[in-house]
Amino acid sequence: MRLRHIEIFHAIYTTGSITNAAKILHVSQPSVSKVLSHAELQLGFQLFNRVKGRLTPTEEAKMLFDDVDKIYQQLRTIKNTANNIKKSEFGSIKIGLTPALGFDSIPAAVANFHRDHPAVNIQLQTIHNESVMHTLLERKCDLAIVFSPDKQPGLNEIELARSELTIVYPKALFPHCPTKLSFAELSEHEFIDIGDSGPLGDLLWTRMLEENVNITPNIRVQTYFLAARIVAQDIGLCVVDKFTALGNLSPNTAMASFDPPLEFNISALHLENNNLSSANKEFLSYLTSVIS
Repeated sequence: MRLRHIEIFHAIYTTGSITNAAKILHVSQPSVSKVLSHAELQLGFQLFNRVKGRLTPTEEAKMLFDDVDKIYQQLRTIKNTANNIKKSEFGSIKIGLTPALGFDSIPAAVANFHRDHPAVNIQLQTIHNESVMHTLLERKCDLAIVFSPDKQPGLNEIELARSELTIVYPKALFPHCPTKLSFAELSEHEFIDIGDSGPLGDLLWTRMLEENVNITPNIRVQTYFLAARIVAQDIGLCVVDKFTALGNLSPNTAMASFDPPLEFNISALHLENNNLSSANKEFLSYLTSVIS
């Protein structure tokens, strides 16, 4: 029996007539009769007898029905699964993210998405810009969410939003808590440097060269998070992305933008030959809503 035979046989068996079967399958009665006749021809025995205007199953049909019903239920499961995938209500997403987004933005987006799509499996891992291509090629993640990525062949970039570098400073240094600061104002104070800080570090040092600013830090750290926590001890000031700044402010610290601002892209990267699933696309809409 072909799948169409199974569908028609099951509909007639459970509804008792070709008319009712045609209604629930949204097809014409002649087409139901034709498929039934073809199924009986293929099987080599009759499936139904006509009794007082109704079709009653033959003994052969009764023996066949249990197995047919199992297959029919499996077909319904496949249809439901396909619909859930289409509506982003099923499946899995694997996201690689820059650590700074882990303070608030990604957790908020994941929570919102999970409330609406509880059946979608979510996997998260932190990555850095230099390891994006390797992580995507190994299929460790479907999407990489990073700051200011370099253009790379084989990758598609989806710009999600814009953000900026900010200055985190102890309030004791600037008691009036300015919301904007210039490099000239920073150069008078101790500066905590973030070594090898990727494209955002390049953005910062390019501006410093343009403005002929010379800062010699006595403290160097590897992460924005650590720099912000040292500032919270009333030691110096640091330049970090806005997400790290917001996630690590203390009662004794504040943040300010550069004047003019130092802005960068927040982008999602994926392999050109790896089309995004509906669930991944839907998650990006939640993330964009949070970070923008």
